[in-house]
Amino acid sequence: MAINHVQSDYDQLQGLLATFEDLRSFLNRLTALGAEVMTEAAGAKVECAVTLRRQKRPVTIAGSSEVAVRLDEIEQAVGGGPCTEALKTGRPVLLADVSTDSRWPTYSKALAAAGCGSCLGVPLDPGENAAAALNLFASPAGPLTEPMIARATAFAESAGHTMALAVRMAAKDELTNDLRAAMEKRTVIDLAAGIIMGQNRCTQDEAMKILLAVSSNRNQKLAAVAEEVVAGVSGSRTVRTHFDD
Repeated sequence: MAINHVQSDYDQLQGLLATFEDLRSFLNRLTALGAEVMTEAAGAKVECAVTLRRQKRPVTIAGSSEVAVRLDEIEQAVGGGPCTEALKTGRPVLLADVSTDSRWPTYSKALAAAGCGSCLGVPLDPGENAAAALNLFASPAGPLTEPMIARATAFAESAGHTMALAVRMAAKDELTNDLRAAMEKRTVIDLAAGIIMGQNRCTQDEAMKILLAVSSNRNQKLAAVAEEVVAGVSGSRTVRTHFDD
């Protein structure tokens, strides 16, 4: 039965990849699947959230419901809880009963206020330069038992492999967008330098020195200064670089 669970998890997660649009929507669907899987296994309602940390990128939090996302965000804000501990240790961490577990009093109080009686953090392996963990929430204390930890761990293993591919796909898209943004900035700077060259009968190097001096004196980004120069001539700050996709 465990093998069937693993294969079923893998097949469904691969289906999420087949319709990949962006990382956040993928994570939202992954957590929805996680909530469905764990609710069926536990015989009680279980919500699911995921925290993803990547190098040089903001922390991404997604969830099967707004409550799951909010509870995960609270944990990250207070800096303590099962998900945070799972990220640190690489092992599942169970908060079995918020009324008796004293390890994270601030977070337990927030869980209780949201009607959540127990919480389980399970680490994921999304590949190099990234770390992630699932946060599972059950309304009553009790459904997240040892067998449920084993089931969640099995799901997390398949989810980690799938997430690693999703992270790579997202990184490729983000690199393309970053390069486009950099080229857009370069375009407006080059246009501004050209305008200054025409106005002052100076060289490109001299025009760039003027732009850099204004940027420094105003404590303003070079691209923003360049946009003002272009707007002074064209009447618009919008400059587009044309790409052949």
